Amino acid sequence: MSSRPAEQASARAGVQAGALRAERRAPGWGSTSAQGTPVSAPTRIVRAGICQDPVSVHELAALVRDRAAGAVVTFEGAVRDHDGGRGVTGIGYTAHPSASEVLSQIATEVAARRGLRALGVVHRVGDLQVGDTALAVAVSADHRAEAFAAAGDLVEEVKKRLPVWKRQFFADGSAQWTHARTGADTPARTDAAE
Repeated sequence: MSSRPAEQASARAGVQAGALRAERRAPGWGSTSAQGTPVSAPTRIVRAGICQDPVSVHELAALVRDRAAGAVVTFEGAVRDHDGGRGVTGIGYTAHPSASEVLSQIATEVAARRGLRALGVVHRVGDLQVGDTALAVAVSADHRAEAFAAAGDLVEEVKKRLPVWKRQFFADGSAQWTHARTGADTPARTDAAE
């Protein structure tokens, strides 16, 4: 893990501006009333991607807010200080080149549901410290049930399908690679931390 203070300060400076801000609408079933007001607009996908800079679930929540939404649900997956009874000091995430495309596909699939207004999902890669956010999800919907279901499904699909691997750094100085997509060790190896 990087221990250079300047790099860490730079990495914590904020979410990469513009890199994942491309807003798009999921294929939809939107229509308008006789008065010209939207009845059921397609879901906006405000962000769907991989980044190296810190992510903010609060920023993502602000981006999905919608005047027609009665609920905004967020999920923040953070690096914890333990795993399997061992102390963890940090995690290094590595993504396959197709990871952004896979994340975008997951977002598009969930966004096709009725009742959603907007959603965003971002997974961070690189070296993260305990407490850092690795996965941020935000969903706005007309009603809470749809928002909770969509947020939960986004998290589960990311865990199942996203080609991301993590290298956990333990308090005893060892490290272990884990295939984050399935939870299976890939490869199952433990070596000294660098």
